[in-house]
Amino acid sequence: MTIPATMRHIAVPTAGPPDVMTMAEGPVPAPRAGEVLVEVAYAGVNRPDCAQRAGTYPPPPDASPILGLEVAGRIVACGADVKGWQRGDEVCALVPGGGYAQYCVAPAAWCLPIPRGLSLEQAASLPETYFTVWNNVFDRARLVKGELFLVHGGTSGIGLTAIQLAKAFGATVFTTAGSAEKVAFCRSMGADHAIDYRTQDFEAEIARITKKRGIDVILDMVGGDYIEKNLKSLALEGRLVQIAFMKNSRVECDWRRIMLKRLTVTGSTMRASPFERKAELARELRSDVWPLFERGALKTVIHATFRLADAAKAHALMESSQHIGKIMLAVQ
Repeated sequence: MTIPATMRHIAVPTAGPPDVMTMAEGPVPAPRAGEVLVEVAYAGVNRPDCAQRAGTYPPPPDASPILGLEVAGRIVACGADVKGWQRGDEVCALVPGGGYAQYCVAPAAWCLPIPRGLSLEQAASLPETYFTVWNNVFDRARLVKGELFLVHGGTSGIGLTAIQLAKAFGATVFTTAGSAEKVAFCRSMGADHAIDYRTQDFEAEIARITKKRGIDVILDMVGGDYIEKNLKSLALEGRLVQIAFMKNSRVECDWRRIMLKRLTVTGSTMRASPFERKAELARELRSDVWPLFERGALKTVIHATFRLADAAKAHALMESSQHIGKIMLAVQ
């Protein structure tokens, strides 16, 4: 196959709302040592993409300025020192940027095979959320079988991933969602308890359901007034993991609960995590999680797929929070 010199990609000439994005043409990137060049079939849309477009989440200095943190497609070229992959292999990959394009460079160590039985579209919906949830819930927060787990935003990509993984590994799963329809969907995906935060106080509901025992691990993307409510909702030795702030990141709360209940508060951002950490996560996902897809224990949930040229519509849907599951871009 001859690789063209140029490719179509989404450009962001200036920070702003979704309609600032335009279709542009630029050079096809060349893979460096340890990298592969992927002909992108599908790219996932994630909230960090929206934040980068809005100018609040700049890419790392060595990353592509093009939006997009996860892709699936076919390897068309390999840089030096690439082991385990070759031209023609179909992969899904976490990438530091560049996914909203016909071709994208990916670190070979962050690539994963397409789980047996899944399409390229389905596989492209996996890397960002599965790397994030596995890292934060199972590695950082050390969730184990028999514990109680809560994830906010249960019908988001992160939420549905967390519900399924926590359930698959033996936790009792709590979640919050913003409508009766979303609550019902969370239950259908494995949540033991789903709370409609628009009509119920999740702190009071958790206290009632757990008989004031509380939750062992909470994964939160909301922040703001949820932070103190999370601290109140944690059990003794509980762990709060913060991975985003849809509300404020600056809050006033009573931190004595950390001492009195011996709590752990932690968090991370996937994009800024060290290279080898993400390589290790890829290895763990391949050995511990990918077989669950092949056994039918995990499902992908795709709400909508847009053409690459309609990336603005995809971002508008993401920011409306009306979706259930992942939003995708069809690139080819």
